Amino acid sequence: MADMPHASGLTHIAASGEAHMVDVSGKAVTARSATAEGVVRMRQATLDAILSGNAAKGDVIATARIAGIMAAKKTSDLIPLCHPLAISKVTVEIEPDTALPGLRVAATVKVEGKTGVEMEALTAASITCLTIYDMAKAIEKGMVIGDIRLLEKTGGKSGDWREGAQG
Repeated sequence: MADMPHASGLTHIAASGEAHMVDVSGKAVTARSATAEGVVRMRQATLDAILSGNAAKGDVIATARIAGIMAAKKTSDLIPLCHPLAISKVTVEIEPDTALPGLRVAATVKVEGKTGVEMEALTAASITCLTIYDMAKAIEKGMVIGDIRLLEKTGGKSGDWREGAQG
């Protein structure tokens, strides 16, 4: 039986109501990408310690970047109905933002495949932020992780989408 969306329009809910993995076998392989972001808000002194390399656990930025890349590759192990993908590229950018103050994370994932990489980008951004917290919690336990969101996605049947655009 073909995958039919539930009356709610959700593609991971079968007509009978149970959750299932979407069948992508009939979809075309296309270039797809997604970018997600998140932030870690902290005291300026904590940000200064991270940027100067004075965190007790070591290089916060480098470790968090590696964790984000690893997370993108492991998304299907973490999110129950995600397809395992042969990801072609993951980039994780971590930039200081003195207006927060804190660190702003952007994760971009690319694939040539039959399904999108939005969840991989969101997972990479989330785990990068969690790793920043873990690496700097000895300095400040009150850091706040937030604003995890998809910024844009390209490719696939639904086409391109950018935050702030309709749809």
